Amino acid sequence: MFVFSSVIVQPKSADPVDRTMLLLKQSNWTELYKTFAPSIDLAILDVSDIYAKDQAETMLNNFFGKNQPFTVKLVHQVNSNADLKFAVFTLSGKSGSYRTSISLRNNNGTFQINELHIEAEKIK
Repeated sequence: MFVFSSVIVQPKSADPVDRTMLLLKQSNWTELYKTFAPSIDLAILDVSDIYAKDQAETMLNNFFGKNQPFTVKLVHQVNSNADLKFAVFTLSGKSGSYRTSISLRNNNGTFQINELHIEAEKIK
């Protein structure tokens, strides 16, 4: 007689950087904006400031409306602090490639994007 034991495995919560990358790949702006902190340090090309969440959404809608990414590639990721995540992506779209960095901070168990910078990719 064989005895089988079943182990219940709780699904691991998605890594916030992986989730952000997936939302960018899917062009799922609605879900991406839900991950924003109430205020966000936002830089899009030559415009940079700290914006309220709704202002940041408007600015990014304008940018992504003209520059929808076709591919998203993770370039670098830092996970050395349990409450802070940082990543750099390359977004390649119809109007060019952009170096995009994000910073996510743990806010009561939920990671929120508190910095998002988009700059033109420098030609190597």
